[in-house]
Amino acid sequence: MDFYDLLEGHAAVFLLLMTRVSGLFIISPFFGSMNIPVYFRAGASLAMAIVLYPVIDNMGIIQAPPSVWAYAGAVLSELFIGWLIGFVAYISFAAITMAGKVMDMQVGFAIVNVMDPTSGQQMPLIGSFLYNLTVIIFLVVNGHHMLIDALFESFKMVPLLSMEMSLSLPLIIANFTTGIFLTGMKIAMPVTFAILLTNVGLGILARTMPQMNIFVVGIPMQLTVGTLILAMVLPFYVLFLDVLFNEMYGNITIALQALQ
Repeated sequence: MDFYDLLEGHAAVFLLLMTRVSGLFIISPFFGSMNIPVYFRAGASLAMAIVLYPVIDNMGIIQAPPSVWAYAGAVLSELFIGWLIGFVAYISFAAITMAGKVMDMQVGFAIVNVMDPTSGQQMPLIGSFLYNLTVIIFLVVNGHHMLIDALFESFKMVPLLSMEMSLSLPLIIANFTTGIFLTGMKIAMPVTFAILLTNVGLGILARTMPQMNIFVVGIPMQLTVGTLILAMVLPFYVLFLDVLFNEMYGNITIALQALQ
């Protein structure tokens, strides 16, 4: 009995199951964070696959593909499904990052960057603050359980070895990506509008009092107004995250329906 014969039956189900689970740990929020060691993510995906295996194995008998190349294609398709779930969830967090960058640019924090441990990239101050706050709230409201539940539901909507690529999937992903800019601008709108009114007031002040050095007054005023407005809208931002997380779960369902 060669190695491929061992892949048939239950072993094939477990390996394909673990491949789909591993795709979630590549890019999804929290699970795919760069500050989580790779060995820990691999061990967590293995443990999750072991827990899900008895349930998925009872859903039906899975026959392994007839060749090694066909099995490799099945592995790639299962990895894509797990990656797609994490990517759709990542899009919602990308909107938060964009909103923070827009607010940083308006307030004046754009020149100050900090290292974000979750993504391994440099981010402005407000962008890093909003992103980390979103991750904390995401964990507090058990958003990571929502991703695990979406992963489990994916086996019901798209069983193993039954993925069919739809032509509507690229359009769906494009619409989700476009939503990054729309959602980001909605979040940044209060601070952006307040800074706009501040700049209009400073422009009027510069015309009426030419002897005043408007650049000396304008920069501290922008920082003060931007920080105060951000502090005022934070409670509403937390409420907005509830809507964002529910929309994220709905987008995951829409993306999976395109693979049926």
